[in-house]
Amino acid sequence: MGLMSFVGRVFFVSIFLFTAWQEFNAFGVDGGPAAKDFRPKYNRLMNHVNHRLGVHVPGIEIKHIVAANIALKGIGGILFVFGSSFGAYLLLLQLTFMTPILFDFYNYDIKNPHFFQLLVKFTQATI
Repeated sequence: MGLMSFVGRVFFVSIFLFTAWQEFNAFGVDGGPAAKDFRPKYNRLMNHVNHRLGVHVPGIEIKHIVAANIALKGIGGILFVFGSSFGAYLLLLQLTFMTPILFDFYNYDIKNPHFFQLLVKFTQATI
């Protein structure tokens, strides 16, 4: 049973490690293509937080967010493969912070069909 558990963890973590490796290879000086994709969504999320909650969030460079994303996926994935619960917590932390940025359904009106597509993807990513 221990071998099956290990193989299952390897298959699960392979998604995180492959995406972390791709983002790391494309990182460059400015954060690479991931930073270009995150920037408008991150800005909309910060505007939404500032508008709805009235809390001013300090500015963070997008390349630092991408670097933290890569680190959480890589370190968390490697630790999780070897059975560490800390690795699982790192992966959970990565998903907790990145899912609202990637699936920004809250920026669309409920009548917009794009709203439901993003909402379904958001709920699938968080379950």
